[in-house]
Amino acid sequence: MTEQADKQEEYGAQAMRTLQPEKQTIRIGYLPLSDCASLIMAAELGFDERHGIKIELSREMSWAGVRDKLHNGELDAAHVLYGLVYGVQMGVGGQQHDMAVLMNLNRSGQAVTVSAALAREGAHDGPTLARHMRAAARPFAFAHTFPTGNHAMLLQYWLAAHGIDPLRDARVMTVPPSQMVAALRAGQMDGFCAGEPWGYKAIVDGVGVTATTSGAIWPDHPGKVLGTSAAFARQHPNSCRALIAAVLEAGRWIDASDANRLAMAATVAAPAYLNTPQEMLAPRMLGHYQDGLGRTWDEAQRLQFYQGGAVNFPYLSDGMWFMTQHRRWGLLRDEPDYLAVARQVSRIDLYRQAAEMTGTPLPASPMRRSTLCDGVVWDGSAPEAYAASFAIGHFF
Repeated sequence: MTEQADKQEEYGAQAMRTLQPEKQTIRIGYLPLSDCASLIMAAELGFDERHGIKIELSREMSWAGVRDKLHNGELDAAHVLYGLVYGVQMGVGGQQHDMAVLMNLNRSGQAVTVSAALAREGAHDGPTLARHMRAAARPFAFAHTFPTGNHAMLLQYWLAAHGIDPLRDARVMTVPPSQMVAALRAGQMDGFCAGEPWGYKAIVDGVGVTATTSGAIWPDHPGKVLGTSAAFARQHPNSCRALIAAVLEAGRWIDASDANRLAMAATVAAPAYLNTPQEMLAPRMLGHYQDGLGRTWDEAQRLQFYQGGAVNFPYLSDGMWFMTQHRRWGLLRDEPDYLAVARQVSRIDLYRQAAEMTGTPLPASPMRRSTLCDGVVWDGSAPEAYAASFAIGHFF
C-alpha cells in the first residue's frame, strides 16, 4: 500500500508539473477603455495568482502599437480588437503574422457618435443622417480606431444599412480612441465609432450625440478579445489556459452584481489604469444611457463580461464575420477559407479546458446565429455568399 501511495503521489506531482504555467509573469497590453476591465480585475482581485500566474499590465496608446508589440514579443498577450487579430492573420492592416484568439473579453458596449452640430441640424440617427448626407455639398468624415477593427466594420455596416457607401459617400479615417472627442470638438470629423468612455464623454462635453449603440447594430456582438501570437499560445499552453481561467473568474465577478460593477468602475478609473473620473465610467457600465438630446434609457445591450459564460466563448462564426466584412470592403482581395482560418486562430481547445477549470458553461456549437440591424441573418454557414450579398460593397 505504501509503494502504491508513493506512486500515486509521484503521479500527482508529475501531473502538477505538466500543468505548471510555462511562464508565470505574463505581460498584457491594453488600451484605456471600459472593456479592458476583466483583465484589470483579474490582477487586482488575485484571480491570476490563484491560477499560478501574475498578470503584468501595460497601458498602450494605439491599436497599431498593440499589433506591433504582439508581433515583436514586447507583449505576451493583449486586450485587442477582434478584427485586428484577423486582419493580421490575413496580412491586411499589418504584416502577416499567425495569431490566436484565446477568448472573447466582452460583448456590446460601444457606440456611434455624431457631432452635436449635426444633431442640431436634425441628423441624429441613421435615417436622418442619410438624408442629411444626400443633401450636403461635402463628404462627411467618420472615424474608427483601426482599419480592420471592430469599430471600422460596425461603423461601415451601419452606414451601408442606411444606404450610405462609407468608401464613396463619406471619408473614413483612423483615430486612436483617446483622441476621438478632441478631434470631434475641433471639427476634424462628423462622427466616430469607439468604445467607452469616449461616446459618453462626447455627450458630457457637449460635442457629440449617440446616434446608435453597437448592440443595436449587432445584438450581443463580440467585443475585444484576449489575443496573442500563435507561437506564444503554442509554446505556453498552460500559461494561456491559466490566463483564460483567471479572466473568466474576473468577468463572472464583475457581472455578478451592479455593486461589483461600481467597485470595478472605481478600480479601473484610477490613474494607473484608465485615468478617468469614475462618474464618466459608471453610468454606461450600469447600462444607464442618454443620447445627448434628452432621451434616456436602460440599454439591454450593455457591456457584458461573462453573462453566464455566453460572452467569452471564441465562436468560429464571430471570427468569420470579420473576414466577410474585410472581403466586402475590399481589404481581402481573394476569398479566404473562412472556416479553416477561424479554426486556426480560435484556440477553442484551451478555452474549453479553462472553462472546465472554472465551471463556466460551454455552448452546444462553435457557431452562433445573429440578426443584424438590417435584418440580415449571419450564422457562418455560407460566408462566401454572405460577403457577396450586400448591395453596397467593394470587391476586387
